[in-house]
Amino acid sequence: MQSREVVRGERRMNALAVVLEKPQQLVLSELALTAPTADDVVVDIEWSGISTGTERLLWLGEMPQFPGLGYPLVPGYESVGRIVEVGASSGRSVGERVFVPGARCFGEVRGLFGGAASTLVVAGSRTTPVADSLGEGAVLLALAATAQHALAAPNAVLPELIVGHGVLGRLLARLAVAAGGAPVVWETNPARHDGAEGYAVVDPASDERRDYRSIYDVSGDSKLLDTLVMRLAAGGEIVLAGFYSAPLQFAFAPAFMREARLRVAAEWKPADLSAVTALLASGRLSLDGLITHREPAAHAASAYRTAFNDASCLKMILDWRAVS
Repeated sequence: MQSREVVRGERRMNALAVVLEKPQQLVLSELALTAPTADDVVVDIEWSGISTGTERLLWLGEMPQFPGLGYPLVPGYESVGRIVEVGASSGRSVGERVFVPGARCFGEVRGLFGGAASTLVVAGSRTTPVADSLGEGAVLLALAATAQHALAAPNAVLPELIVGHGVLGRLLARLAVAAGGAPVVWETNPARHDGAEGYAVVDPASDERRDYRSIYDVSGDSKLLDTLVMRLAAGGEIVLAGFYSAPLQFAFAPAFMREARLRVAAEWKPADLSAVTALLASGRLSLDGLITHREPAAHAASAYRTAFNDASCLKMILDWRAVS
């Protein structure tokens, strides 16, 4: 792959990008990109993932106040592509396949998180080289790192119960199994009970256990706390590893009697990404079976609707190779 010749001040790069003009109004637009600096790389995106958590909240207009929030915006934080230009201080090489957790290179159009575009300009330090063998699966690195971050907190106990068997729940369960755990996963949708390896998936109505020491919730359901508290052992911990648009509350007395602990797992850090990359390289973690739907980027509008409304869709990705 050859790098592009850049003549500063004479060339203006454009990219085709997913733009949320306002809640529930999504278009593909050609946007001018910020000129790269010596610290930047230019990446032609091959695939980007659609998040059914934060991106769905952006789509619905229900995202809590968040730095950079506002419309119009380019969503997406799960992008993978090839570097086609490098700055002298970028630390990267032309031809590398990299994971990109978003970018802010669209001028007045906000990048929140700015990964759903055919081409991105981003600091080389924000990109992570990935093995070619991962292919489209590399879009899942952000979710895998998010799951790892929840597990890697100081004094964290491996999950005995995970709530939700979407992609994040499955990755959390796989990581727990890789670390020697054997969690139970709650899932109310029978269509999502498949795909478990080394752990059990059950309907919560059939689970009578009331002594879980560690419960990791990835459901995003803000009304679930009272139910989870009642399933805790004394001194047990609930880890909020999803993203919640509504205020969370719980009855104090049951939590008091159990001396319950509550922990919030925030966004992943570079160390978490390094950890899951190493697990993938060693074969202890697999991303197989998690991407269920694919659409060309030109079909972005229908792809987002499917991702948000089709219960059979675990992970939808957009294929940008025809337009990069």
